[in-house]
Amino acid sequence: MNNSLFNLQNKTALVTGASRGLGQQIAIGLANAGVNVICSSSQTGGCSQTLQKIADSNGKGFEMTADLSSENSVRNLAKQALDKVGCVDILVNVGGTIFRSPAVDYPYNEWQRVIQVNLDASFILAQALAPNMIKKGMGKIINIASMLSYTGGITVPAYTASKHAISGLTKALANEWGHLNLQVNAIAPGYFRTDNTQALQDDPVRNKEIESRIPAGRWGEPEDIVGTTIFLASSASNYVNGHILAVDGGWLAR
Repeated sequence: MNNSLFNLQNKTALVTGASRGLGQQIAIGLANAGVNVICSSSQTGGCSQTLQKIADSNGKGFEMTADLSSENSVRNLAKQALDKVGCVDILVNVGGTIFRSPAVDYPYNEWQRVIQVNLDASFILAQALAPNMIKKGMGKIINIASMLSYTGGITVPAYTASKHAISGLTKALANEWGHLNLQVNAIAPGYFRTDNTQALQDDPVRNKEIESRIPAGRWGEPEDIVGTTIFLASSASNYVNGHILAVDGGWLAR
């Protein structure tokens, strides 16, 4: 195998939502692959544990802070990143939020917040960082979709809408930027053990239903998403564009 296909040495990545869960593991995985990782979270010091794990593996990374529900904060994050490194080679939009409520009672302010964090921030960062990628002649944007990019879910209308939109946005940006050697793809995680799914994990009925549907017979662990991220961040995926790659243990196949 040509290992140079997966060579990410001396690349720089911005990973949002890097304080815990999937974002933390993606940041650590990229750092272990030789990437200089900008770890972003909503609170100052929020990525301290992530950065410590990166340092323990002799990786390179540093922290930036942004409130993904604020347009100005997201734009400032992009500016700070560009001022610091010149060009971000890899953008991984992981940061997200969820709010559960029956649709008939769903608070509009929560609807707005979920859309702003999950969708608007991803578009703003892509739009802000793409020009330098285009100037350089290469770049990778990886969005985080969901199983709810395919289905409707229950009591999560804003989250479902945002993840359907992420799927569409991924394809739209791929169409515009693909000929410029900028690949835009998304990862659709299945049921992973993270904070966002804690309520489902704690529900014995739903937990059993979910596990019984997954051909792999288990929930995904955050580490299970790293290899897919490295593939989509590397030159191995240069002819993969506008694709939503499910990492779900076979859940969609069932």
